[in-house]
Amino acid sequence: MLVWERPEPPSRPVPASLSRDRIVRAAIRLADADGLEAVSLRKVAAVLGVGPMRLYGYIASKEELLDLMVDAIHAEIRPVGDDWREVLRSLAETTRQAAHEHEWLCDLLGGRPQLGPHALARGEAVVAALGAVDVDAVMPVVGAVDAYVIGAVRREIAERRAERASGMDQRHWQASLGPYLERTFATGRFPALATVVRDAAHLDADETFRIGLDFLLDGIGAGISR
Repeated sequence: MLVWERPEPPSRPVPASLSRDRIVRAAIRLADADGLEAVSLRKVAAVLGVGPMRLYGYIASKEELLDLMVDAIHAEIRPVGDDWREVLRSLAETTRQAAHEHEWLCDLLGGRPQLGPHALARGEAVVAALGAVDVDAVMPVVGAVDAYVIGAVRREIAERRAERASGMDQRHWQASLGPYLERTFATGRFPALATVVRDAAHLDADETFRIGLDFLLDGIGAGISR
């Protein structure tokens, strides 16, 4: 039986009352502070002031705990809008926001199917907004948006982590590479790249995400209208 269907044990006030929600919230606090490597049943139990064995009445494994953590964050992803385009845009933006607020989420998105109640509620809202779309196209459309968001946020989070590790923000990192790129482009071997680097607008992450999403939604719209 999956964790979503398995009943919790009866509440015990001594030595400390527990619930899956309290366990998951404690795990999320650990992950928000120090990443997924900081999450273990032993550490979560310590935060809650109980022995690790108490947790096994509620959660069978760390994998179940990770599934519950991801589903809890899906409660923050509530797409809204009056048509399919607005809902898909909201889906993308709220997923990206959740990933930036809970950096560890990008390491778990796109993994095992998310079947918890909050993930299913998110899916229901999105699929309902695509009611006019051919039923065979619904999942490819949603999958395309999810894939775009996952790829974008993983790149953004990877850049953030690299900045922390190097101690340089993106502007200083680009400046440090400037002389190398100038020498390389001067060879004439990469004329197309040189034109883009020198002449194209240098967009920030928000603008890059928005423009890329616009291209994707335009393509979806063209496909739907055919």
